[in-house]
Amino acid sequence: MKTFRLHRLFNAKSQRCFDVAIDHGFFNEHAFLSGIEDIGKAVETLVAAAPDAIQLTVGQAPVLQSIPGRQKPSLVLRTDVANVYGKELPTHLFSRMIENPVEQALRLDATCVVVNLFRIPNQPEVTDQCIQNILKIKPDCDRYGMPLMIEPLVFQPNEKAGGYMVDGDPEKILPLVRQAVELGADIIKADPTDDVSVYHKVVEISGRIPVLVRGGGRAADAEILQRTEDLIGQGVAGIVYGRNVIQHPNPAGMTKALMAIVHDGATASDAAAFLR
Repeated sequence: MKTFRLHRLFNAKSQRCFDVAIDHGFFNEHAFLSGIEDIGKAVETLVAAAPDAIQLTVGQAPVLQSIPGRQKPSLVLRTDVANVYGKELPTHLFSRMIENPVEQALRLDATCVVVNLFRIPNQPEVTDQCIQNILKIKPDCDRYGMPLMIEPLVFQPNEKAGGYMVDGDPEKILPLVRQAVELGADIIKADPTDDVSVYHKVVEISGRIPVLVRGGGRAADAEILQRTEDLIGQGVAGIVYGRNVIQHPNPAGMTKALMAIVHDGATASDAAAFLR
C-alpha cells in the first residue's frame, strides 16, 4: 500500500516530487508565520499553482482536504512538534510526536507522514527523543501502508548562528542521513550541502531511498532557482521548500518556476520567466 500512496506523491512524468511545506506555525516562532498568517489564502494560492504536495499539521490539514475535486496536491502530514528553532534556545528542549500519528494521517487521507531527526550540538537528548519518535511510528507506517519521510537536520551551534541555522557540512549530513535510512525511512528530506556539487554523495548514501532537499531560509530568486537546477543534476528525487515559496511576493509564480525545473528539466534562467 505504500507504493499506492507514493504514486500519489511523486509526479508520474518525472518521478520527482515538489512538496511545499507550510507547517511552520506548529513551532511557536513568530518569524515563521510570515506568508502563512492566513492559512486558507496560502493553501488556496498553492492549490491553484499545483505542486505535488503540501505539508501541513493536524490542525491545518483540513484546510487542504476540505477543498473539493481530485486534482489538489497530496497531503504530507507533519507528526512532531519541537522548540529548537529560536534564536535563543529554552532551557529544556523537546521534540514530541502527536498521539496515534498514523491513525490521524489515515483519517486525514494523507499520502505521507514526516518526522524529524535532529543533530543539535550538545543536545543529545533531543536526538534521543527523535529516535524514539521514529521507532514508535515506523511499525504503524508499515502496518497501514503509510510512507514515512524522515527529516535529518544538522544544526550549527546556536551561539554561533542562532535561529534554525543548518550545518551544510557533508561529513555531518551523510551519517545522519544514513541513520535515517537505517531507521526505516521511505523518503529522506535533507538539507543541501554547502557545496551543492557533492550532493550526489547524499543520494548515494541513501541507496534506494529517494532524497528530497529542503529549501531552508529565504534566498534570492536566482540563488534558489540555480541551486534547484544543480540539485536535480545531482540526482535528487525532488524538493521540499517552504519559506522560499510562501514568503515570495509571487508564490504561485515561484511554484511554477520550481515545478518547471523539477519536472520539465528547465534551466534556472528559463524558469525565471515564471516570475516576470
